[in-house]
Amino acid sequence: MSMTLPSYTSGTSEVPLLGMTIGAMLDRTAEKYPDTEALVALHQDIRWTYKEFVEKVNEAARAFLAIGVKRGDRVGIWSPNRYEWTVTQFATAKVGAILVNINPAYGVHELDYAMNLAGISVLVTADSFKASDYRKMVYDLAPELKAAAPGKLKAQKVPELRAVVNLDEDKHDGMWTWAEFVGFASDVSQEELDKVQGQLQFDDPINIQFTSGTTGNPKGATLTHHNILNNGYFVAESQLLTEKDRLVIPVPLYHCFGMVMGNLGCITHGATMIYPGEGFEPQSVLQAVHQEKATALYGVPTMFIAELAEPDFETYDLSTLRTGIMAGSICPAEVMKKVNGKMNMKEVQIAYGMTETSPVSTQTSSLDPFEKQVTTVGRTQPHLETKIVDPGNGNVVPRGEIGELCTRGYSVMLKYWNNDEKTREAIDSAGWMHTGDLATMDEDGYIQIVGRMKDMVIRGGENIYPKEIEEFLYTHPAIEEVQVTGIPDDKYGEELIAWVKLNPDADPVTGDELREFCKGKIAHFKIPRNYKFVDEFPMTVTGKIQKFKMREISIEEMGLKK
Repeated sequence: MSMTLPSYTSGTSEVPLLGMTIGAMLDRTAEKYPDTEALVALHQDIRWTYKEFVEKVNEAARAFLAIGVKRGDRVGIWSPNRYEWTVTQFATAKVGAILVNINPAYGVHELDYAMNLAGISVLVTADSFKASDYRKMVYDLAPELKAAAPGKLKAQKVPELRAVVNLDEDKHDGMWTWAEFVGFASDVSQEELDKVQGQLQFDDPINIQFTSGTTGNPKGATLTHHNILNNGYFVAESQLLTEKDRLVIPVPLYHCFGMVMGNLGCITHGATMIYPGEGFEPQSVLQAVHQEKATALYGVPTMFIAELAEPDFETYDLSTLRTGIMAGSICPAEVMKKVNGKMNMKEVQIAYGMTETSPVSTQTSSLDPFEKQVTTVGRTQPHLETKIVDPGNGNVVPRGEIGELCTRGYSVMLKYWNNDEKTREAIDSAGWMHTGDLATMDEDGYIQIVGRMKDMVIRGGENIYPKEIEEFLYTHPAIEEVQVTGIPDDKYGEELIAWVKLNPDADPVTGDELREFCKGKIAHFKIPRNYKFVDEFPMTVTGKIQKFKMREISIEEMGLKK
């Protein structure tokens, strides 16, 4: 009898995994490419070669040792994209401290939660960013800081925090400036740092990243050198990055897209990290590509949409661009076509993953047919395994059937920090990370994400996947961006609502016209009954749409019962 292939693949490669720590990898790259530009922070007027960059990293690493930071201690970083963020990333890796990434959008309540969950003893913080006054929030959380000598804090609400480094040039009560902090490096020799670095193991935990919070309380995914160094390496390998490549990184460093796929992708290949600004601004990104003759660019689809919509888009020379990554959420086919053409990113790749898997599990390749690049998230990454299972019984489903995507391999996190119960829920006894994403796998092993298990809408017994409807609505010329979710309905259990952002250059449309546009083209039960026209969507700082907030807002505005 003929057997349908199961939805399982493993990524093969002739390129072996890197068996080293992050610090050792940086040293090797700096030795190999000392005069290649490593880091360009345009908003801070910083331009360092690998030789200069590793000197700055070693200086900060020695300073961390000087203030008493030891292997396994947690060091928090709460800042937008700045050179100090990256220096701290590599300096903590060299001393074996666990870097805890704190979301720049957090308020004082979330800061309290993150600080205490991870047990942060040293916090490196920006002074402020956009509307966030970080210094005020730190003082609110630890009022004892104002009267404390720097490095000698004893605070009731954050008992493990003892030192704060503020990236502001001005001096503030109880805090060291960055300049004061790195000044302590003179108390520790390079030989002492080398000895500490030499004792570290690549399976040591080195990073805690909080899940993005599209649902519930963030959990602290605990990642090793081996997890994130290799993931950054293979994401960049797929793009064929070399020491001649120059990558513009407008995505947040606090997120794995920035610090792993960006920073670690570059330092494993001798490529250049370029930061256009503290936060995302489409104009500064285009300017950075133009000015720095960038060959690669990262972003989530909403960023590329904003760049393409920039009024003076045509004035920027993007001819040097070749590749890059689009990730973070599903990319509409129409946007992908414009990025290929108007932005010259003919080799742009789609990557899919999650914080808990370092992050990337699957990726398209520049050799994939166009249709696969715009409809799938590619195939399983090297040295990883993927399977798609029936959420009900856990059995692997046949190719083409929808189920939950699971990942296994070097990329799977160690655990959720101080949360054994959630760790057991996420990683099963066979080592598979359960993603919560619904997907299909075709005969060639390409994977298509059809939605979140939590996003699936059940209308009158029919399973509806919002992504499919969004892809169709994107073909309407008046629609710039669209998101579909479910809301309660007395008759069908759930009904669909589409949040629509209109293209400013197109003629306006109504909900009735959009319903008419759908008729006969998609099944009647998939046509959204309700439409809400918006200028923006509720999002996490990394650009992920928060559909649960869309649902809550729609329920409240329409006076529905939950």
